[in-house]
Amino acid sequence: MSRADEIYRATCLDILENGFYDTDLEVRPRWADGTPAHTVKKFGVVNRYDLQEEFPLMTLRRTYWKSALDELLWIWQKKSNRIADLGSHVWDEWAGEDGTIGKAYGYQLGLKHQYKEGVFDQVDRVIYDLKNNPASRRILTNIYNFEDLHEMNLYPCAYSMTFNVTGNTLNAILNQRSQDMLTANNWNVCQYAMLTMMMAQVAGLQAGELVHVIADCHIYDRHIPAVKAMLEKQGYPAPKVTLDPSVTDFYSFTKESFKVEDYQFHPFDFEIPMAI
Repeated sequence: MSRADEIYRATCLDILENGFYDTDLEVRPRWADGTPAHTVKKFGVVNRYDLQEEFPLMTLRRTYWKSALDELLWIWQKKSNRIADLGSHVWDEWAGEDGTIGKAYGYQLGLKHQYKEGVFDQVDRVIYDLKNNPASRRILTNIYNFEDLHEMNLYPCAYSMTFNVTGNTLNAILNQRSQDMLTANNWNVCQYAMLTMMMAQVAGLQAGELVHVIADCHIYDRHIPAVKAMLEKQGYPAPKVTLDPSVTDFYSFTKESFKVEDYQFHPFDFEIPMAI
């Protein structure tokens, strides 16, 4: 069983056995039939993934890592909010009449800001500091811009990345206000593990640890049977994941820059309802 499977299993079991059910509360999300989408949750979950040990691609069910990477590049590389620039349909439910998700995610990363060293957007500032000021304790991004929240079709869930260099190793913290364990957990973990690997390579560093901090870590009520079925399975060993070493420009990475070998996963026979 991969380390990612072990962490996923332990987190879900803790939620199911010790979590808080919001059944008696008014909640914003709704199922397609209009029924309130309630959850069972744990507060303040912190999971750690050592990228030098293995890549955290779970095997209890398949994670579509290429689609996850495509979304990450859409946000961090294209800095786009237009769903036409995205290769999958994961954002279709939140698209407005203008074909965008509003001033969210990539839009925020692409905004220019004045620094003492010049004008940068948030992504380019991270790259600049990793190359020129790796001892800095200020290498981070934050897309939870309160001024623009009213123009975002969805408030950012994964809203902040902090990068920290120790010796020749790049570690990172992903801060997330909310996490749907069935639909999004390993998707996000893989995305930001790949981002950490890309940033490390651009800066001539080794990728180290990804720390995932989740404020509201939950399982939706209609997802519980699927999660329990997954937890009954025995996972496979982690696949081998490598990054094309010839790419040193962040904006030159593509979906083909990552190679995944020996990826085994269990079938998943559930339709996953989406809470909106």
